[in-house]
Amino acid sequence: MKLRKKLSMFLAVTALLVGVVGCGNNSAKTADSDAGNGGDKTNASNAGAAENSAKESYKIAISQYVEHPSLDATREGFMAALKDAGLIEKENLTVDYSNAQADPTNNMSIAQKIAGEKYDLVLAIATPPAQAIVGQVKNSPILFAAVTDPLDAKLVDNLDKPGGNVSGASDTNPEAITKLMDFIAGNFKDVKNVGVVINQGEPNAVIMTNHAEKALEKHGIKLVKASVTNTSEVKQAAESLVGRVDAIYITLDNTVVEAVNTVIKVANDNDIPFFSSDRDTVEHGAFATVGFKYYDHGYQVGQMAVEALKNGKKVGDMKVTVPDKLDFILNLKAASEQGIEVTDAMKDQVQDKENNLIE
Repeated sequence: MKLRKKLSMFLAVTALLVGVVGCGNNSAKTADSDAGNGGDKTNASNAGAAENSAKESYKIAISQYVEHPSLDATREGFMAALKDAGLIEKENLTVDYSNAQADPTNNMSIAQKIAGEKYDLVLAIATPPAQAIVGQVKNSPILFAAVTDPLDAKLVDNLDKPGGNVSGASDTNPEAITKLMDFIAGNFKDVKNVGVVINQGEPNAVIMTNHAEKALEKHGIKLVKASVTNTSEVKQAAESLVGRVDAIYITLDNTVVEAVNTVIKVANDNDIPFFSSDRDTVEHGAFATVGFKYYDHGYQVGQMAVEALKNGKKVGDMKVTVPDKLDFILNLKAASEQGIEVTDAMKDQVQDKENNLIE
């Protein structure tokens, strides 16, 4: 009897163990089956997303020539384009920003430092840093912005198909200079001489000044140059033009734009119409330009960066662009300060009066 009870108990325990093992095997099979049918796809997807997230973290370098409104707006527009595309600083984007403070030696040092590291992309803002970066950096894609003449600066040898690791956007459309000089000649009949404050060590300033000179010659107007070598000389150069010229013009000359408030003061104190090559200077107190927003210019280059970083496009396959949304921009308050009577004919030149007639 006792033996039968023990045998019954043994058989019961054995059956229980078999059942447990069977359930365990079924669970394993179910898990395997789920994995095969997509049950583990969530985990696989999460792993893939994590891997992609790790890949989608970028490191870029920015070299800027000097701090002034146009170049700062260029950088801000560039960063905004990246942010709008989901590339956000301190989240999935590391930005190494350097400013040369208008010192050629600093330009070269910054370029050499960037060349010694690996970046997913390098942005050069203005011609001098662009030349230094292109000369030194060979292992990263390069974009430039706020460059007057990429061909003359030897940054690229073809605007439509740059090739190599370089492309970007020029901030000058020669048509804008011609239109502005025509505006001066057509609306200021007493202007016989136009003065320009210029750092002739900046290739971009020289190119633009030469273009302005040729455009003015067609109207019988002479261009008078007042040269500077650094920002501290701008005020004296502007003052030297008083009594010798009937209007003042400045190009996208970084040395001069950095000290533009001194030029504005000279123009206002002496009732001399003051014309510039960029919107930011007009907003600060020049009377007129034919231009665009540098923020938009930087945003355009930022979109090129997104194509390179996120979509894998080679910068050398991207066409070098120029501003195409040109308009007259007039500062009516500056006109009053400089003794200018703004006529309806002048205002009629402005297409977007809401944004480009500045009160």
